[in-house]
Amino acid sequence: MDFGVVLQTDPPASRVVELTRQAENHGFDYAWTFDSHLLWQEPFVIYSAMLAATRRITVGPMVTNPATRDWTVLASLFATLNDMYGNRTICGIGRGDSAVRTLNGRPSNLATLRDAVHVIRELGNSRPVEVGDRTVQFPWSTGSTLDVWVAAYGPRALALTGQVGDGFILQLADPDIAAWMIRAVRDSAEAAGRDPDEIAFCVAAPAYTGDGASPAVRAHMREQCRWFGGMVGNHVADIVSRYGTDSAIPKALTDYIRDREGYDYNEHGRAGNSHTRFVPDEIVERFCLLGPPAEHVAKLEALRDLGVTQFAAYLQHDNKDDTLRTYGERVIPALRELAAASA
Repeated sequence: MDFGVVLQTDPPASRVVELTRQAENHGFDYAWTFDSHLLWQEPFVIYSAMLAATRRITVGPMVTNPATRDWTVLASLFATLNDMYGNRTICGIGRGDSAVRTLNGRPSNLATLRDAVHVIRELGNSRPVEVGDRTVQFPWSTGSTLDVWVAAYGPRALALTGQVGDGFILQLADPDIAAWMIRAVRDSAEAAGRDPDEIAFCVAAPAYTGDGASPAVRAHMREQCRWFGGMVGNHVADIVSRYGTDSAIPKALTDYIRDREGYDYNEHGRAGNSHTRFVPDEIVERFCLLGPPAEHVAKLEALRDLGVTQFAAYLQHDNKDDTLRTYGERVIPALRELAAASA
């Protein structure tokens, strides 16, 4: 299993770069960032500094979207970074959430997302592609490689991911829900004539390490990560509006949003978000990884057994440095020892 870290590009950018450097030193393989240009600083500018400060870590957005970003410009950004620093970029993409909703826009439809994945991947891999009625190619790009991973929750988006994605990004760490979604992606890939084993499966969720024995400490961990249930709830609300609550979607994913009354994107992805009080403690525990290293290892092992190939830890809380250190010193080595033993 690979490991990633998910950062917000809050100023100062030097802090984002420093956390990326720490992540690489602690054995992480990927450094992802949010991509909402009105809420945080421009990530593609900061990617250049992140790559310059590291030697091997791969960087990219979790996630960008086809609505606020021109597809050819996105591909050019990735190909340029690859030319400058080696092939160390990755594109996570979805229909769009905070980046479009802060502009009173709507998420892209799945047909648009499918087309965007194709255009970005072809150009990002130094290949020609049809855009409108023209064939375009970067004349300066040779040897660039770029994977495009799709973030999805609903049945149709999961099916699309299996058909076209190099990877699947699931933004929650509940093993029961992950099992259902991973199976949906794999089934779709098989139906499309693809080998499901060639698709990467990334689970992304907040990770907060510490002594979970004290009820007060455990409650603090939950409060620091409750924002995540609100963020996921935005996507779940879209699914419920389309499919209702009696669909094949797991009840654990849909039931908790019944008391959701709105959402302020100015607090998006932030600890203490006042619009996430509807998220119950049970959901925080199920969706996130909290507590001492042994709890993290046990949950990650369960996810790996489901076929998860990367865990990406959101660090939007007050324990960033210690969580990175604990993962580097205890969690990542323990997972790799277990993997070696089982092999």
